[in-house]
Amino acid sequence: MPPCSHFGGKSAYEHLIEARKKGFKAAEAVHGIEPPGSVFAGIDAARDTSILLALLWMLLTPFALPFLHRILLLSLGALTLLLWKTSRSAFWGWSHLERVHRLILQEKWEIDHHRAQEKEELLELYHAKGFKDKQLEDVVEVLMADDNRLLQVMLEEELGLTLGSFEHPLKQCMGAFLGVLCASIFLLVGVFSFHHYGLYGAGLITIVVCAILSARHLDNDRIKHGVWSLGTAIVSLAVPYFLYEFLLPFFKTP
Repeated sequence: MPPCSHFGGKSAYEHLIEARKKGFKAAEAVHGIEPPGSVFAGIDAARDTSILLALLWMLLTPFALPFLHRILLLSLGALTLLLWKTSRSAFWGWSHLERVHRLILQEKWEIDHHRAQEKEELLELYHAKGFKDKQLEDVVEVLMADDNRLLQVMLEEELGLTLGSFEHPLKQCMGAFLGVLCASIFLLVGVFSFHHYGLYGAGLITIVVCAILSARHLDNDRIKHGVWSLGTAIVSLAVPYFLYEFLLPFFKTP
């Protein structure tokens, strides 16, 4: 059977591969195919807050500002991050839902206007699952008889979307809000309790805890994630610190 115009000159199999790529794109989170949701929004926000506030504290140290002045600037930096991460998380959540909604409408239109081709796609999908002959025909006919069920199957099987996994954007932005807030409070408690090094210690602890929580939700190795995150954070802060110490003499006026 020659490819029809609905498939854009491709075979049903090639069209399914192209559709799955679109589904993966719609399922992408901010940092790739990492699971979206309020938990990961909070973890990501807490990690960013820890590293950025530690960097801000390090940059303020050479100016020998009074302790309370540095605390004020650190708090303002935390407020900036709170507003930025919360609004950014909400924006990405709405953008994510918009992409998914667009794919749902597109798939519904294809079901309404290209039923024969949708049936051909189903035959290809379930043949790949091991269904054959009459069993294959029976399964496809049952699915084709119910448009709502057909839409759900095409979204899940053709595009690879799991609609139940998408959280409301407001819930995601609340996760980011709590992530920034909790990390900021913990770092401020650290700096008040142990002064200079307390903030760095609290920041590194936060990053490790976030890595372990992320690994737990992804069912990955928690120790490896914690060690890698700790090492990455230390290197990220140490490199600008030592570069500053090395380059500072070259910028001093004679």
